[in-house]
Amino acid sequence: MNNFKPNRRHFLKLATIAGVGTAGLATACANSSRKPEKPERENLTFLFQGDSITDGNRGRTDDPNHILGHGYCFAVSSRIGADFPEAGFQFINRGISGNTVTDLSNRWQADALDLKPDVLSLLVGINDVNALVEGSEAAIDLETFEATYRALLSQCRAQNPELLIVLGLPFFFASGWRKDFYEQWHPLTLQRAEVVKRIAADFDAVLVDYPRVFDEAQQRAPIDYWIWDGVHPTVFGHELMAREWIKQVSERLQFLNVYKQ
Repeated sequence: MNNFKPNRRHFLKLATIAGVGTAGLATACANSSRKPEKPERENLTFLFQGDSITDGNRGRTDDPNHILGHGYCFAVSSRIGADFPEAGFQFINRGISGNTVTDLSNRWQADALDLKPDVLSLLVGINDVNALVEGSEAAIDLETFEATYRALLSQCRAQNPELLIVLGLPFFFASGWRKDFYEQWHPLTLQRAEVVKRIAADFDAVLVDYPRVFDEAQQRAPIDYWIWDGVHPTVFGHELMAREWIKQVSERLQFLNVYKQ
């Protein structure tokens, strides 16, 4: 599915346009004179769940070099884990490429409840849109999508009443080889994003507005710099997602305020 074949000159040009480079992507903690605060809670298990955006081609073994994939989940976990090694945090990625909310439901016991998360981060919905567009037998209507999504969170909250839930809004942009499908995909994605907003309010969850992040990012560089095929972020797009995740979650986990500039 990956038809994007940028060359080195292409990325250097885009990096110049955006005003960012690898040297500018150091963590705020590393560049800050502030001493990191001691986490208010220790030994937290952070569980990232979702589809390919979360999966990030993660390893399926215990190999710690690949286990978190190469996306926003990796970026969030790497900086928090490096800056707070004494806190005993555990970071788990259970995203699976192609998953719908129904797929999550089918594996929720083993890949969520059994892991007993203290922080559950969930981004799902775009494959539900894809199922509708393709007319798949697995496609579900908006009401079923919402009911299934709510059931997942209800199970986790029943298991752990103090669970911190972080919900990301699904997104679709006119970029790459899916550019011409925007008029078909975008409205369906917006509908599911509105559902997630309602659910976030009802579950007192942290809401991460990824669509807004990418809308704003287009003021600095074209959307293809951030998302290469309408759905999947580039390295730079994942970095923006990680920064926004930490920014929003810091409202609940105060020790993450060290990353605010």
